[in-house]
Amino acid sequence: MFGQGQAVKTRTFMLGIVLLVGLCSVAAYAQDSADQATDSTPAATPVLPANTPPPSEAKAAPLPASNTPASRVPVVAPANYIVGVGDVLEVNVWKESELSKTVPVRPDGMITLPLIGEIKAMGLTPDQLKEVLTSALQKVVSEPQVTVMVIAVNSLSFNIMGNVNKPGYYPLTRPITILDAIALSGGFRDFAKEKKIYILRTGPNGSQQKLKFNYKDVIKGKNMAQNIVLLPHDTLVIP
Repeated sequence: MFGQGQAVKTRTFMLGIVLLVGLCSVAAYAQDSADQATDSTPAATPVLPANTPPPSEAKAAPLPASNTPASRVPVVAPANYIVGVGDVLEVNVWKESELSKTVPVRPDGMITLPLIGEIKAMGLTPDQLKEVLTSALQKVVSEPQVTVMVIAVNSLSFNIMGNVNKPGYYPLTRPITILDAIALSGGFRDFAKEKKIYILRTGPNGSQQKLKFNYKDVIKGKNMAQNIVLLPHDTLVIP
């Protein structure tokens, strides 16, 4: 009796172990299936508005162009600036488009406009020229309203010639000394005579002056008064 009872207990214990192992296996299989289902689900994609390009097509906004040329026109005061040969003027007559013109100042100092012909502009300020044009137009236009603007300053320039890297004409729209001018021209070429530089300047009566400049002395701090400010139409000569 004792042997049969012990055998029944042993079979019951073994059956319990088999059932437990089976339940664990079923649970593990269910977990693996759930993980695989999760991995196979595509990732959520953010919803973009209909007019928004996909991220791969999005581009940065272009930078503003950096090669825009600087204006050739310095700040000129209409009441003080003296118009010179080569300057370009914009003459506007209100409601009279045929009379409004952009005109250069010719070598003789004159400009030409419709109906009034030739008018001397050289030596006048823009404001003075406006009064002259207004007076002339009153003969052909009722109550003319005139404006005169300088749109290109060409009369304020100087010339560099000789043994420099970039000879030519340069605008003189700010104070420029001889040393400044040499720097603007790119410096000396080989064999330039740095002690014998000079400026040719035309005086008010038409006579020419020769102003000497010793570069070697000036850069050593000697006779700094030689480093004068250039005037319009000066010619700097580098032998």
